[in-house]
Amino acid sequence: KHAHAHTRIYTQAHTHARIHTRTHTHTNTHTHTHAYTHRHTHMHVYIHEHTQTHTHTHTQTHAQTHAQSHTHTHTNTHTNTHTHTHTHTKCYYNQLQ
Repeated sequence: KHAHAHTRIYTQAHTHARIHTRTHTHTNTHTHTHAYTHRHTHMHVYIHEHTQTHTHTHTQTHAQTHAQSHTHTHTNTHTNTHTHTHTHTKCYYNQLQ
């Protein structure tokens, strides 16, 4: 959901919109990973590593692109969403399997 909001604000800046197009693809990939987490509960540990790398890449890209517009607002929204995923990852469902 937040990904759409970013594209809306980015529409104002044509130059920035192009850079964001690549980041948007990453956001989609992350959403798919979350769906898999629900299916394969025993794979929670694997998704945890992916989530951490994604958070770093997104924060850096947004910080540079949003440097001329809104940096903290968008960066915070993304970081919060990823933090929630970490809580789910802590679930010890692996032992049940």
